[in-house]
Amino acid sequence: MHRLLLLLPIAAALQAGTPIPGLMPLPTKVEPAAGALPIGAAVSATANLDDARLESAFDRLIARMTGQTGIAIQRVPPADPAHPTVRVECAGRGADYPALGEDESYRLDVAADGAHIAASTVDGALRGMETLLQLIAPGPNGFQIAAVHIEDRPRFPWRGLMMDVSRHWMPVEVVKRNLDAMAAVKLNVFHWHLADDQGFRVESKRFPRLAERGSDGHYYTQDQIRAVVAYARDRGIRVVPEFDIPGHTQSWFPGLPELAAGPGPFEIGRHFGVFDPVMDPSREETYAFIDEFIGEIAPLFPDPYFHIGGDEVNGKQWNQSPAVQAFAKEHGFKDTLAIQLYFSQRVHQILERHGKKMIGWDEILQPNLGEGTVVQTWRNQASLADSVRQGYRGILSWGYYLDHMKPASYLYTVDPLGGVAAQFSADEAARVLGGEACMWAELVDAETVDSRIWPRAAAVAERLWSSKDVTDADSMYTRMARISRVLEWTGIQHRSEYQPMLDRLAGECPAAPLRVLADASEATGLDQRHGSRYTTFTPLNRFVDALPAESELARALEQAAARLAANPGDAAAAQTLRVQFAVWAANDAALAPMLEGNALIEELKPLSGKLAMAGATGLRALDYLVAKRAAPKSWVAAQSAEMARMLKPNAEVVLAAARPVKLLLDALAKSGK
Repeated sequence: MHRLLLLLPIAAALQAGTPIPGLMPLPTKVEPAAGALPIGAAVSATANLDDARLESAFDRLIARMTGQTGIAIQRVPPADPAHPTVRVECAGRGADYPALGEDESYRLDVAADGAHIAASTVDGALRGMETLLQLIAPGPNGFQIAAVHIEDRPRFPWRGLMMDVSRHWMPVEVVKRNLDAMAAVKLNVFHWHLADDQGFRVESKRFPRLAERGSDGHYYTQDQIRAVVAYARDRGIRVVPEFDIPGHTQSWFPGLPELAAGPGPFEIGRHFGVFDPVMDPSREETYAFIDEFIGEIAPLFPDPYFHIGGDEVNGKQWNQSPAVQAFAKEHGFKDTLAIQLYFSQRVHQILERHGKKMIGWDEILQPNLGEGTVVQTWRNQASLADSVRQGYRGILSWGYYLDHMKPASYLYTVDPLGGVAAQFSADEAARVLGGEACMWAELVDAETVDSRIWPRAAAVAERLWSSKDVTDADSMYTRMARISRVLEWTGIQHRSEYQPMLDRLAGECPAAPLRVLADASEATGLDQRHGSRYTTFTPLNRFVDALPAESELARALEQAAARLAANPGDAAAAQTLRVQFAVWAANDAALAPMLEGNALIEELKPLSGKLAMAGATGLRALDYLVAKRAAPKSWVAAQSAEMARMLKPNAEVVLAAARPVKLLLDALAKSGK
């Protein structure tokens, strides 16, 4: 048996009944056992495979354990059988690279003398190690891992995160830290959106002008691509590249204008939306280029799937081009949809020659696309049903658009086999591979992208991994709050970047009053912020950019308000609300001087005033509820309407503080009937 190292000499077993910390995604089967594994300074580890991925996984396990506990854990050689040990048993290595359909199941047993992970493949063992890390929690005698028996397997084989690095550039270190976070919640596909109107982000040695003239100097070298793919492989994550064609190709044409269907001159896209420039499908030279380009780029990505985009082709240049129209007439194409089908079929053939399978967004969906094509749905769930019923395999991204800043509870309700898909036959359901959360980058950059992905992507990860019956949003939020903190130890900066951004906005003033307003607010998303004010040059340094998608404070206060509404005698809930409402009511006086003369935050004056109003209203509503006195109906109605107005965006921000106050007003309205 090949021996690896591992962590912590373990102390004596703790008493039975130790609660299991929140896990996410929730495993298939969890059985708490008696005792716990205390965390000390060193431990041995063994595995029955001499495998580089297991070796590096154990190294990461040690580093994470050290970070999560503050204990300088050391690798030690295997000791006698009595020494605490983490054992990993794999029936086999599995594929050289993570593969669609790979067995990711595992069994984890933790006892007072060690932990045992059993899996069919290395990928399964990696998933088990991430669960082990999630189990670390403070206990009566220090950090520990609660004793437990877990049996676990994913519901869907395709559980992805799409990251757009075209519209705003994301350096390699940003990509890598998000891969670590993906692994922590068992996402297994990194969909890398590498080219769009605003940037072509990959070095091509055969066509160097693509990146030289289409990237503003921000692109990945081929060595960097290989390094990221290897980094993902070590974490059990597949890397699927996307080069969007024939539309969304404005950044291709400064370097290769001959590819375009319309006349130049061409420049990189600086605004966002759907634009006219599109590849010319009528020239054989276009397909010769695609063949040569894919021949160069495809070997960088061992995964058999290759995404061609295919979305939002408006067809204007095709209709305006005499050459394309003559081509369409010659082939009997009645419209631009027929032209795009021809283009997609030709690209499918090229990909097949290079050993790749085609994926495209649901606009490519037409009969006869080509065997093995996968359709990724973003427009609505009906498109997924259409693709599956036409015999294609499908991936759902509709409902999982993180850039829209929907709450985790909304993302959690979206199921690849929900809605119309719930009526699928067994054969049709098997063609639904899973789903992907999507992080489009119009309104994020390297500083803010983590906070837009995490922790909400963990809710999508759970929906794609856990049983379809795991639907309790309150449980999800409780566990996600804990996992959000665990994710920090992977290197993700979704929490750590928050305060520095507020400090920067505050300048020389104390940032505490601005933090009070920020904690009570939420950022709006692309559907509400999209407009002419934003370009690729717009600084993403405003108050809205610092805010998360959801206010943890507002949610906690909503829970307290709900408890108080159900039981006006709940003194703890009333005190929690009273303290926070008083802070809000007084904050405008502290914040107002800071807003004067500060161009970056003076837009927050109305929002700050509304927070004070919400606090004052909440205090008065509390007095009525706790005293069990009826409030004037006119006052309740007027204040309820005001809270509803407060929940409309102001400075592209939603004042989440209005929600717990609205709950109290609703309770007063009911009691007054």
